Amino acid sequence: MEEVLVREYRAGVEECVHTGHICGVDGTGGVKYSVGDVQAMTFLRSSGKPFQAIPVIKHGADDAFGFTDAEGAILMGSHRAEPFHVQALESIMGKTGIQEEQLICHPTYPLSVYATEQLHREHKPKRQIYHNCSGKHLGILALCKAMGYPLEGYGHPDHPAQQEILETLAYMADLKKEEIALGTDGCGFPVFAMPLRSLAVAFLKLACPDLIGDAAIRQAVEKIVRRMNAHYEMVAGTDRICSSLLMDDNIVAKGGAKGVYCLGLKKERLAFALKVLDGSEDEWPIITASILEQIDYANQDTIDRMYELAPLDIMNDNKLVVGQNKPVFHLKTVN
Repeated sequence: MEEVLVREYRAGVEECVHTGHICGVDGTGGVKYSVGDVQAMTFLRSSGKPFQAIPVIKHGADDAFGFTDAEGAILMGSHRAEPFHVQALESIMGKTGIQEEQLICHPTYPLSVYATEQLHREHKPKRQIYHNCSGKHLGILALCKAMGYPLEGYGHPDHPAQQEILETLAYMADLKKEEIALGTDGCGFPVFAMPLRSLAVAFLKLACPDLIGDAAIRQAVEKIVRRMNAHYEMVAGTDRICSSLLMDDNIVAKGGAKGVYCLGLKKERLAFALKVLDGSEDEWPIITASILEQIDYANQDTIDRMYELAPLDIMNDNKLVVGQNKPVFHLKTVN
């Protein structure tokens, strides 16, 4: 059963209630903290991007085409198509020979309001690489070119690249691939659903790659996480939670649509996966900050950045405090 995570008040009157689930696992993969149902089936959405990139790195497609670390980081990103994102994406296309029309993600304007406003001022059209998943798509197309896989149908669940992604994700989550439910994501790729606990286990292995027995996967994960921390701006963008968390070298984190968020803590050997059931993302920083506070996380700067993104005080357009956000959940310790 879900539990209330955050309550919003305006003038002392409760206006919104956000319920959901949280699972925290320790270094053994066992459940250490819980809120709600740790077995709740959850679609990974874009929180799955680090795992979708593993075959790309494992087979050396990034090195084969000479990707920089920043270009390698955007393969895991849900970018906002800010100018530095577009520069990296166009560089990848130039190095691989991939044509933009080969991407199955739909042409769109950037998620960055500022980038979109600039394009409108310049009367420029939508593009496929402005889609926030285009880095992932370019990575898989690069893998296909490096491995000799067909580029046609690269997003179909039966494509060899997608089959390896599924097998890799199952391995990281300690599941059989038949235990992972498949749907279709907004960008046209397969999207995976699994129990929240399994998702936390997968992020634990990102944070603690020594838990990965397969040497090739372990080396790929180490490279992926290093790039995510070193080039955090490529994983999301300016003033976004993923980039703000990844500034902390001790954290690997990635969110997805419809309220799913995950983070792993390297030194503490802990990982958390959470789901806000109404699909809202606005509460992620508040929930994450509260989790870190409740486990006595040492880096206060990281917690402060979360509250800068989502202040507890709700302000209106005139910068007047008109309400409050209150995280109300308590992590239950599981023996």
